[in-house]
Amino acid sequence: MKKLAFLFLFLSVSVFAQKEMPSVTLKSVNNKDFNVKSDFAEKDKLYVFTFWATWCVPCINELDAINENYAKWSKELNMEVIAVSIDDSRTQKRVKPLLNGKKWPYTVLLDNNQDLKRALAVANPPYTVVVKNKKIVYVHNGYSQGAEKELYNKLKAL
Repeated sequence: MKKLAFLFLFLSVSVFAQKEMPSVTLKSVNNKDFNVKSDFAEKDKLYVFTFWATWCVPCINELDAINENYAKWSKELNMEVIAVSIDDSRTQKRVKPLLNGKKWPYTVLLDNNQDLKRALAVANPPYTVVVKNKKIVYVHNGYSQGAEKELYNKLKAL
């Protein structure tokens, strides 16, 4: 039974891992439109979409941890991080002040209507989706200290 459950989990992750990125347009914090499928489509570049919210402490910890390594990673790997805020109408006014304090180098998109979140079936943040050539090649849910090293190793393998 355990083998069957593992096989089902493996197959469902494998099927999902080859899913194409949906064509959803979101606004950046600077009010510029980005289509997540067509605007992040450079051949063989890795796009790391991290879903976060201002009220999610593990999300902020993950983005801070990635930021500590981002300059090195982006020189070594052809990659870009896109931080997708899933803050709703009650909390979205906290996004810009938080970003001003953090000075993250990421492209930050606002998923105010939860369109991308729904399209990718994101349950809870932090949620990371790695896209290469418009295909989802890796998905990870949650964050614990050191998980950024696992992400880095996965990016190197891709």
